[in-house]
Amino acid sequence: MMNMMQVMQQAQKMQKKIKETQNELEQAEIISSAGNGAVEVTLNGQGKFKSIKLSACAINPEHPESVDSDTVEMLEDILTEALKDATDKASAQMEAKMKSITGGINIPGLF
Repeated sequence: MMNMMQVMQQAQKMQKKIKETQNELEQAEIISSAGNGAVEVTLNGQGKFKSIKLSACAINPEHPESVDSDTVEMLEDILTEALKDATDKASAQMEAKMKSITGGINIPGLF
């Protein structure tokens, strides 16, 4: 009986640690850039898209001075919306497929 209680305590500690780690990853920011900094993308530690930043060079490399800041901001907003929507849909699809495998049992850290 004591062994079973120890297993349950360990499981509770592990579940707490998984939850803490998930929260840390959700708050983390991973930033990557391409094109000598022309495009910068930010994800959280769970791989979910957060934002994109574009330079005028990314939009019009031959004449970046012709690109105004409103155009850059509009493109960033449109891309951000599309990428967030796509990652949300992908996450929902993954969660649905995993639930079909697990029979709806919530396994912490799986999704």
